[in-house]
Amino acid sequence: MRQPLPATGTSSLIAPPTKARGRRRWFDLHSWIGLKLCLFMGFVFLTGTLAVFAQEIDWLVHAEMRVEPGEQRASWGQLVGAVQRAHPTWVLQGLSAPHASRFAAQAQMRTEEGRLRFVWVDPYTAQVTGDTHRFNVHRFLRNTHRHLMLPVKYGVPLVAALSIPLLLSLISSLFIYKRWWRGFFKWPRGDRPRRLWGDIHRLCGVWSLWFVGLIAMTGGWYLIESLGGKATPPPKIALPGDGKDERPAPADPAAIDRTVEQLEKRWPELRVAGVQPSTAGQGILIDGQAQAWLVRDRANVAGFDLRDGHLLGLRDGRDMSLHQRVAEMADPLHFGAFGGWPVRLLWFLFGAALTTLSFTGVYLYGLRIADTLRQARRRRAS
Repeated sequence: MRQPLPATGTSSLIAPPTKARGRRRWFDLHSWIGLKLCLFMGFVFLTGTLAVFAQEIDWLVHAEMRVEPGEQRASWGQLVGAVQRAHPTWVLQGLSAPHASRFAAQAQMRTEEGRLRFVWVDPYTAQVTGDTHRFNVHRFLRNTHRHLMLPVKYGVPLVAALSIPLLLSLISSLFIYKRWWRGFFKWPRGDRPRRLWGDIHRLCGVWSLWFVGLIAMTGGWYLIESLGGKATPPPKIALPGDGKDERPAPADPAAIDRTVEQLEKRWPELRVAGVQPSTAGQGILIDGQAQAWLVRDRANVAGFDLRDGHLLGLRDGRDMSLHQRVAEMADPLHFGAFGGWPVRLLWFLFGAALTTLSFTGVYLYGLRIADTLRQARRRRAS
């Protein structure tokens, strides 16, 4: 008489089909996300990838941004004085340090008609090289990537919501690709298109796992912010002569230099990245990078009265709350804007890999549908 199978044997026979069905569900989810959203996601990834080097693209487009490196840098006061003399009727709203050694410093100014213009000044000679429209390649790519040129209250949550299917694609891929950790050095096979692009898709996927997770998390944070979860802004440092009814007046370049020198003595770790004089030229905000990691320049700010050099207030990025630090970290991590061009190059390459994943995903799905249709025709013909 045949003996019944032991419980362990029964479990072993049942487990594989159950596991296979589970993998199939993950595969269907992965395919559905790819089919419905991959072109939209691919476009967002492409614009974000290009935005990493948007300032370099603008540098190629606008001759006003290009300078030759010199032996010594001009002072902040000299740069402010240069742009104020070049456009005495415009209001200086802020001056930013050069993006790199061959870039001009950027001054944002408002014209008499209320339009915003970028005025470029050589950081070595303090000579104004020209001015350009505020809506440049950098702004176009950032606005397209961030909110698709839609109103911000609609566009930002729409784009940020892609973090959810992106995270689901990441999780499902780990279940679909068995022993995925073995695929880091598996070279694509080129015997037929479906296999070639499938191998490229998997190769880009395993190398980009960390980057996909990072973009999904920062994108999820942007979604939280767009739905009302923004961190409380730090207290504002009030400057004299910064009211709306104040009559615009130029800031004193010599006073700016004295203030920067005073700040360097008080806070030697701060690397100044920008200055913002008040409308009436009586006060100034100075921001930059200091001891706090992964924060924007605005996290470290000092405010001074230019008339007597009195310190009006100081904000250190290290003193922020956890909520505020998370908010500050999102942009540097999302765009790789924290470690110079080597980090941005890494972000660009992995952004290109993420874009490739999107477009190869829909291509593979199309090939799979085409194979299914061919097999159906063969069965009908036979």
